[in-house]
Amino acid sequence: VKPFSFAELLARVRTILRRGRTGMEPTSMKVADLELDLLRRRVTRSGKRIDLTAKEFGLLELLMRHPGRLFSRERILANVWGTHEDPLTNVVDVYIRRLRSKIDEGQGRALIHTVRGLGYRLE
Repeated sequence: VKPFSFAELLARVRTILRRGRTGMEPTSMKVADLELDLLRRRVTRSGKRIDLTAKEFGLLELLMRHPGRLFSRERILANVWGTHEDPLTNVVDVYIRRLRSKIDEGQGRALIHTVRGLGYRLE
């Protein structure tokens, strides 16, 4: 009855379907020294808290749910922004750069990697 965003509806349906497939959803995830707390919506690396925007958090969550898996820009757009975004936009590149500056800078080991022409992965 209320006005709503179709992209938000799709995101909520995907979340419900994903929960149905996997049973209990994890409340936190960890890759190397990077930790993501889904309940508190907090991210830490080497014990240091990292503040992220909602989209940055969503992008990091996608990458952390599938460590080592390669995600194309189009797949990231579909999963984080919804399917209505222009696939030629550089929004994914911008958000990956922001995540790298917050997560990888000043660390001995980079976790976010680019595979030229194909996409991004976290490992």
